[in-house]
Amino acid sequence: MCSSKTIPEEVFTVLKEFLDLKILTDLTLVTGPGNWFTVHSVVLASVSKLILERLKQKNAKSSEEDEHGKTSTWFVELPAEIDDTGVEAVVEFAYTGAVKSLRQDTVAGIQAAAEVLAVQRLVDLCNKGEWLDECHQKEHQLRKCDKGTSTSEPCLFVTVHRVILAANSDYFRGMFTSGMKESRQPCVDLPFLSASDLEALIRFSYSGTLLLTWDSVFEVTCTALRLQFQSALSLCLNFMQKELQVNSCLDVASFAEAYGMSDLLEEVNDFVLRNFREVSATVKFQDLPAEKLLDFLQCDGLCVPSELTVFRAVISWIEADPEERLVHASSLMSGVRFPLMTFREFREVRAVNLQMECYRDSEVELYGTALKEFGFSLPQSHEICRVRRPKDVLVLVGGDQLNPDMGHRMPSRELWFANSMRSGTGLVKGMEWRRLGEIPDQPKFRHGVAVLDGVLYVVGGCFFYTSNDMMKSAYSYDPLKETWKRLADMQDLRSNFCLVAHDERLYAIGGDKTINTNVDSVEMYNPDTDSWSFVKPLDQALSGYAATVFNEGIFISGGFDCKYVCLVSMFLYHPERGTTYLADMANDRAQHCMEVAQGRLYVAGGVCNLRRFYMDQQACEVYDPVSDTWTAFASLPVPHVGAASAFLEDRIYILGGYCQEDYSESGLVHRFDPSMQRWENMGKLPGAVTDVRCCLLRLPEQIRQ
Repeated sequence: MCSSKTIPEEVFTVLKEFLDLKILTDLTLVTGPGNWFTVHSVVLASVSKLILERLKQKNAKSSEEDEHGKTSTWFVELPAEIDDTGVEAVVEFAYTGAVKSLRQDTVAGIQAAAEVLAVQRLVDLCNKGEWLDECHQKEHQLRKCDKGTSTSEPCLFVTVHRVILAANSDYFRGMFTSGMKESRQPCVDLPFLSASDLEALIRFSYSGTLLLTWDSVFEVTCTALRLQFQSALSLCLNFMQKELQVNSCLDVASFAEAYGMSDLLEEVNDFVLRNFREVSATVKFQDLPAEKLLDFLQCDGLCVPSELTVFRAVISWIEADPEERLVHASSLMSGVRFPLMTFREFREVRAVNLQMECYRDSEVELYGTALKEFGFSLPQSHEICRVRRPKDVLVLVGGDQLNPDMGHRMPSRELWFANSMRSGTGLVKGMEWRRLGEIPDQPKFRHGVAVLDGVLYVVGGCFFYTSNDMMKSAYSYDPLKETWKRLADMQDLRSNFCLVAHDERLYAIGGDKTINTNVDSVEMYNPDTDSWSFVKPLDQALSGYAATVFNEGIFISGGFDCKYVCLVSMFLYHPERGTTYLADMANDRAQHCMEVAQGRLYVAGGVCNLRRFYMDQQACEVYDPVSDTWTAFASLPVPHVGAASAFLEDRIYILGGYCQEDYSESGLVHRFDPSMQRWENMGKLPGAVTDVRCCLLRLPEQIRQ
């Protein structure tokens, strides 16, 4: 079920414009000799029980029509003691959900009009003596009306209010308001539509919601395009983007290309590039035109485990129809970057070439050309690498660098971002790091970082290792303006904590307030008022945990309790209801990472208890919120204690940290692919590596050039 928070407001804005221009109004409220209000009966009936009953009675009788077939305007006379101010307020409430004229000197008149018209919600608000502005988000109570719309299916009619269709559809707005003959007909014939698609859009017109599946979305989108239901069309396109799957993406690409939807096509092509291995295994992949396949192969942003994946995809496409497709083999193989293969991978190329020789009628020879590329090109060449530039980038904020001499430690103020990901020979990977700037505060580590509405927030932390070095300052960074802003301080000092964005607010949860003391308090930041306030605390003091937002809930795993013992707990935190405990992890851990991938929560890294000491925790596990169970997955290749993490393009990144056993830095970046169940080495961090924080941010193109 797809819906938008803005659709009700948009529809009622149009209805209010129709009211002001007296377009499609069909009801006149008479308040006295020479005094009346013309309105849309369906809008007033949605809040007034009196008008609703009168409209039902009217529709139960035969409609009185003029010689053109147009239903006449009908009248409702109101008691003489009801003043115009009260009626005007009721009409305003029906169309906008607000009554700007509600004051101490007008409340009596407004309440009297609301009681006569049986607008109970307005009566209740008048009795309270207060008013909170709100937006209409309701489905109309009335569906029967004076005009109908028919479809191509025999004897099938859908009844609907003209004004509601006109408010949602530019097509019907033109039909009903520009003098077309359909505006005077009691029935409009639409032979080119199916009943189900039209009914879906009519339901949308009243409720602002669409029930979409991959079986129906293309047909509904086509109908929305034809009838110019702009809001419904936006929902359909959003559904296609957000629900993209490997089995449907190529269908969406064909649809977007056929209808000239460039933005959607760009999104889908990017999805294919970053999921090429999975897409190439689908049946739909075999139907790709050779030119389209070559476009994907030649793109630098093609994301594959190794170049052998690209070669196998080409071979599978050719083998689907070898007699017709072998003529394209030479051009398609030009898109395979053979110098990026290892000698072991290249053996498969030679074996496949021998198999292809069975097609004696073709003049195709793969091996010779591939051998020349493999033997005489430089694998380390910059031009040969696959270079992918994600739309969102990994941003590193602050952190520390280990040094046995505490006096020589250098906490960082720097911000770095990963501009691109590079795939070299075999499994060789790398990241291109660029400097983004500096925090306009003291250097910090063990701080909180979150992104809300495209803005980066950096909060709290510490700038050294004594109790006096804890911080409660807060800053925001707007990447579009490239500016920092100082925000209100938190009420508590905090370090070794998480900052999460949830429901348009930020939450600073627990953490350390001194070197050996952690807290259970939680603070909420309201960006609208630039203020912090305490909300429901945790069940116990907690620091060094991992937190992430999933399915509109805040999940918290592990961490240190008040005695700094590593925990196995997993719970769901709500700012009003508090803590709900879930199944425990199999391993205790703190100073670890947790990210959401494929509907599950992956936990990796950190330290665990070893008698009176800590040791590295390299075991990893994944939580299934449906079954409330944990399952082990591939262990980390090296320790990552106090590392940062992020989920980017279907892969989990663990960045930096240190090794507890010998207290050495682990400045490596490891990436986990849930579909392949393995960790990849992505190179090293550019600066500080421990107690660093990471997030995803959309940066303007001028910064990335």
